[in-house]
Amino acid sequence: MRVTLMLTAVLMASAWLIAPASAVTPDEILRDPALELRARAISRNLRCVVCQNQSIDDSNAPLAHDLRVLVRERVVLGDSEEETLDFIVARYGNFVLLNPPVQLNTLALWVGPALFVLIGAIGFGRYVRRRSSGVASHAPASWTAAEQQRLDELLSEKRSA
Repeated sequence: MRVTLMLTAVLMASAWLIAPASAVTPDEILRDPALELRARAISRNLRCVVCQNQSIDDSNAPLAHDLRVLVRERVVLGDSEEETLDFIVARYGNFVLLNPPVQLNTLALWVGPALFVLIGAIGFGRYVRRRSSGVASHAPASWTAAEQQRLDELLSEKRSA
């Protein structure tokens, strides 16, 4: 029991030390380490269009493989990082970038989350305001003499009981 618990604790503690596995296969890696480093730097900025929240280096999708090969081909041809990214964006659009630029067509991506939070905060504020003032709003604006007398009778009966 104690050994199992210790082994589980060690495995859980060491799990965070393991770096995320890269999906880059050995046949994709360039022979020149400097070119490979440039290709990896470019790949970290590109989103896997299939997986959407992974870079192409982290994705095992066939399209991510094709994009990794394309990036390496462009780097071998001598393209700069900017030229390579421009080439891929021209083919796939800004969606392929993990950090798309702020433009009119990507404005919703940048402003949308803040807008939803703002709308939610306003709605919650209105709800709280109505809820706190709602108790008094259920009472009639003015009591008639008969209603006031009946209310007083009910309250006095409750006190005497």
